[in-house]
Amino acid sequence: MKQTASPRSGALAHVGYVLRSNPVTALAFAMLAFFLGCAIFGPALAPYDPLESNSAQALQPPSAAHWFGTDALGRDVFSRVLVATRLDLTISVAAVALSFVAGSILGAWAGWRGGWVDAALNRVLDTIMAFPLFVLAMGIVAALGNTVENIVYATAVINTPFYARLVRAEVNIRRDAGFARAARLAGNSELRTLAVHVFPNALPPMMVQVSLNLGWAILNAAGLSFIGLGVRPPTPEWGIMVAEGANYIVSGEWWLALFPGLWLMLAVFTFNLLGDGLRDMVDPRRRT
Repeated sequence: MKQTASPRSGALAHVGYVLRSNPVTALAFAMLAFFLGCAIFGPALAPYDPLESNSAQALQPPSAAHWFGTDALGRDVFSRVLVATRLDLTISVAAVALSFVAGSILGAWAGWRGGWVDAALNRVLDTIMAFPLFVLAMGIVAALGNTVENIVYATAVINTPFYARLVRAEVNIRRDAGFARAARLAGNSELRTLAVHVFPNALPPMMVQVSLNLGWAILNAAGLSFIGLGVRPPTPEWGIMVAEGANYIVSGEWWLALFPGLWLMLAVFTFNLLGDGLRDMVDPRRRT
């Protein structure tokens, strides 16, 4: 008797097919694996204590002993950049996860129900998006205090409208489609029809938005730290390190700002490349 492939093996085969068919996606996932490895194992792999200062080694250029040089307090820049990966990725992933969940729930319910629920949500989203988003994040963090938790909440608030609008449009288009009516006629409740049959069709464009928002969230956290409203020193964080290094560029200590900025750029670049691959992996129409 011929055995059919399990859903799990079929999903893994589809992921493998997407990675093989798109070298850019494979590169993006390889870079993502690199940054995840830095986030998980970075503190153990760092050659020096990122908080330990040594005035005798202050402002040393890159060398075999200090790959990215040292800062004004003699701290190893490479160790600080490596350890900061965990904090920046944690802020980014947590903020995007919160905005994804909140935006999905609000947008799906508004698109499914329509009427005054839809109108009220749109007015709230319009109000949020009327502000310059980084300025709004600055205001939230300044009001609540510059802690990691408040940075996550502020970043989630400014990203929620993107998901809510996207899900609302996709659900609104498909709520009266033939497959949705068939699901209701088969005895499925409205909630099950929405969650199981309609909402998955909104995931492909949402995956592209997720990848973009991950990069934006990292930039937002780094920007807040750069202007003094983010993570507090001496905690290793890319935005803080760029801000501290900017004061020394004129005097020739270019490595202080270059290497944290380069690490930040590569992380954002990685998430921007992930969008198409994530879309192809979750798109039900491509699983053939």
